[in-house]
Amino acid sequence: MEKKTELITNKDGSIFHLNLLPEDISDKILIVGDPGRVEMLSSLLSDIRVRKENREFRTVTGSYEGNEITIISSGIGTDNIDILINELDALANIDLSTGIVKADPVSLTFVRLGTSGGIRSDVPAGSFVMAETAIGFDGLIHFYEGYDWLLDNVLTSVLAEYLEWPDTLSFPYAVNANKDLIALFRNENFIKGITVSAPGFYAPQGRRLRLDTFDNEINNKLAEFSFRGRTISNYEMESSAIYGLSGLLGHKALTICVVIGNRVTGEFINDYKPIIMDLAKKVMGII
Repeated sequence: MEKKTELITNKDGSIFHLNLLPEDISDKILIVGDPGRVEMLSSLLSDIRVRKENREFRTVTGSYEGNEITIISSGIGTDNIDILINELDALANIDLSTGIVKADPVSLTFVRLGTSGGIRSDVPAGSFVMAETAIGFDGLIHFYEGYDWLLDNVLTSVLAEYLEWPDTLSFPYAVNANKDLIALFRNENFIKGITVSAPGFYAPQGRRLRLDTFDNEINNKLAEFSFRGRTISNYEMESSAIYGLSGLLGHKALTICVVIGNRVTGEFINDYKPIIMDLAKKVMGII
């Protein structure tokens, strides 16, 4: 990488947005959206050796039951995930001083602990959804090359035809979670389903305030969709990019979300922090 604008570092040698050095991260990384959630979950760690933050990216690295883990916030949306995953990969696999890619790539493990909205009545508020597949309505993966092998194009073709997907929107893409990580949690009482990653919180998730959506029935359609016995469980805003970029870069990724609201019943949990803490303990204990 000859151009300094390709891989940007700060004066202290840290990666540009995350403000981290290679030694600041573990190979097991918990991703949360809210920077405040990093501080909340850091109370579960001992021997904390890293506390850094820049913008919405807050990082803590410490130990849980004798194993090192990094907790980092992404902020909201797949655009932030594009920064997060690429810069974490650079920390592990590129010499930041020279820009040279290391000969033996390191595979990182990413588990996103998020909040989401259930779009079926059988995905109630308070439940946990493990996203076996993430469908991206965001279009991020289309900016990269060499992703076709990674996608479930049959699933997205069927869904796009069913939804009468307009040409004015990016074509959906579907990426599966890492099978090894899914297997680690196979005995947990999680709902296993398909997650839709939306590129926004309002119209992209079928919400109407003062503006109508392009399809006012899209949530009902998604709730009724079935593909080879599998259904769409929930909305969130990051997993498609996490799965897509991780797959291309050789990392393992899985999302487990707390459903804090159900779009069918209208049920909403305002104080969901205790549920997130319980989920974090379970996930960190397993990985």
